[in-house]
Amino acid sequence: MRQLLLGVLMGLLAVPAAAQSADDLDRKALIEELDRSPNAEQLARKARSVELLRAKGIPVLDSLPVIVDEDRSLRRTKKEVAERALALMIAAVKGETGDQALIDTLIDQYDAGALFTLAERAFINDPNPSEQMRVEMSWRYEGVHTLLWALGFYDALMPPDQIVDVYEMGTLLRDLGPDGLRRKAQLRPQAAVLDMTDLVYRMNWAAVEARVNGEPVPAGIHPGIVYERHYALNWLIGYAGLGWDEMRTDT
Repeated sequence: MRQLLLGVLMGLLAVPAAAQSADDLDRKALIEELDRSPNAEQLARKARSVELLRAKGIPVLDSLPVIVDEDRSLRRTKKEVAERALALMIAAVKGETGDQALIDTLIDQYDAGALFTLAERAFINDPNPSEQMRVEMSWRYEGVHTLLWALGFYDALMPPDQIVDVYEMGTLLRDLGPDGLRRKAQLRPQAAVLDMTDLVYRMNWAAVEARVNGEPVPAGIHPGIVYERHYALNWLIGYAGLGWDEMRTDT
């Protein structure tokens, strides 16, 4: 199923033009404020990302703003991240399989009933969700992979053009169990999370720019993967104070 999802996903990402909401204006103000007076940490992080992307032949926008620094970013607890990964994995499994009996078993097995967001809960409880919602949720596997990386279970993220091995990731979570996941997690330093966020933010800009201009996506980037990573990483650092369901991937 997942091999057929990119075209649908790109439709999901094509947001129609609309009047700016108060939240949009708040985020724009935040980005502009960050860009007015970036500090040495932010500029160094941006420079490292740009160097890595240029070395891979991925286009960059020199004027793309910096992201928040350590002092102004949110530091999630490992419990928060582990529980978000569990909830996201279960929602993704329902998106891929549509097997409600399996989902009910997983929720009981991992005591996950209270971990879902409002949007996830509505999806979980829907006996016949739309194909679009199933597509959207099944792509969350990439967010799970990102969160497990942040928890130290992967030394590195998969290359950004390779879809995560769902079977391997599911085996990892099964073997750990809910207690093992929380106990063995070692949340990466905030600097490492911010480094990855900045890099993926700029990758996502390159993917979005290509789509907007009707150009081929740069080699080495899968738009769906970098979008989901950007989404999860922005949640990790508390981008603009938004919750999971409201998160944005501004570029």
